[in-house]
Amino acid sequence: MKTLVCTTPGQLDYRTDVMPAPQPGHALVRIRRIGICGTDLHAFDGSQPYFSYPRVLGHELAGELISVDGDTDCRVGETVTIMPYFHCGYCVACRAGKTNCCERLQVAGVHIDGGMTEYLTVPTYALLPGNGLSLDQLALVEPLAIGAHGIRRADIQPGEHVLVMGAGPIGLGVMTFAKLAGATVTALDLADNRLAFCRDRLGIPHTVNARADDTMEQIRAITGGDMPTVVIDATGSLRAIEQGFSYLAHGGRYVLVGLQKGTISISHPEFHKREATLMSSRNATRADFEQVMNALKTGAVDADAFITHRVDFDEVAATFTGWLDPSAGVIKAMVSLS
Repeated sequence: MKTLVCTTPGQLDYRTDVMPAPQPGHALVRIRRIGICGTDLHAFDGSQPYFSYPRVLGHELAGELISVDGDTDCRVGETVTIMPYFHCGYCVACRAGKTNCCERLQVAGVHIDGGMTEYLTVPTYALLPGNGLSLDQLALVEPLAIGAHGIRRADIQPGEHVLVMGAGPIGLGVMTFAKLAGATVTALDLADNRLAFCRDRLGIPHTVNARADDTMEQIRAITGGDMPTVVIDATGSLRAIEQGFSYLAHGGRYVLVGLQKGTISISHPEFHKREATLMSSRNATRADFEQVMNALKTGAVDADAFITHRVDFDEVAATFTGWLDPSAGVIKAMVSLS
C-alpha cells in the first residue's frame, strides 16, 4: 500500500508499506478522504508543537471499515469517520470523561503516524458510523468538532457577542457553531479574502481586519460599546493571543483554541479588573463529533461551503507547498483516494 511521509520539514515522500496486521481491539479502515488542516501545514513547515519527524500526517479522515476485532457500533463495509485522539482510559482526565486531554494522549498524524495512507488501523472506540453522511462530510467532522468543543467550553448564551480571531478552517468551525448557539459573531483576521469568505459563505454578520488602525473602535461599535463577552483565538499566533485580552468585556471569557509554542504574557491588572476567565480548548469529545454529525445530517452545517480545493492522493506531494501560499485561497483542501 502507498503511504505519504513528511520525512523532514518541507519534504514529503511516498513509500510502499505492508498492510497493517490485525490487532485485538482495533479496526482496519480503508482511507477514502483526508482533509488537510493547519496542523498538517505547520508540521510541513516545521512550526507545529509536539512534533517529531519522520511522520505520516493526516487526521481528518473518512473511510470504509474493512475488518474489526473488538466492540463497535460500526459494521464491516460501511463508511466511518475516526476520532484521531487515542487515549489511555485510566488517567485523571479519562476517568472524568475528558479523553480529549488525556495525560498520555496520542493524536494520529501528530504524536503517531496518521491517515495519509491507503489503510490504517485504529482502536475500535475511535470509530463512528457514517449514518448516511458523504465521505466529504465525514472527513470534515473532526475539524468542525474542534470548533464545536470550543463553543461548548465557552458556554455561549443566545445573544452574546463573540469575537473569533482567525478565519482559517478551525476558526470557521468555531464561528459556525457560535452562530448555531445563538451568538452574534464577529470575525477578525489579517486577510480580506478570508473575511469575505466569512461573510459570503458562512453569513458572518461582522468582519474586522486586524491590520486596521481602528480595530478596537470597530469592535467596540459592533458590540454597542460593551466589547465581546467571549473572545476565541483560532490563530495560534502569540501576538494575536496577547492582543485578544484587550478585546475582552468585563466579566468575559477567553478561550484559546489555537496553539503556539511560546509563553503568553498578560497585564495582570487588566485581566484581574475584568474578573475574566481564561481557558484552553483541546481537540474534541465523542459528544462533539456526534453534535457535528447531526448538524451535517440536518443541513444546519453545509460541508461544501468549507471545501475550496481538491486533489488526488497521488498528487499531494507535488501540490502541498502551494497550499502554504495565502494567495492560493485555501480554506479546506480535500484529498481523495479511490
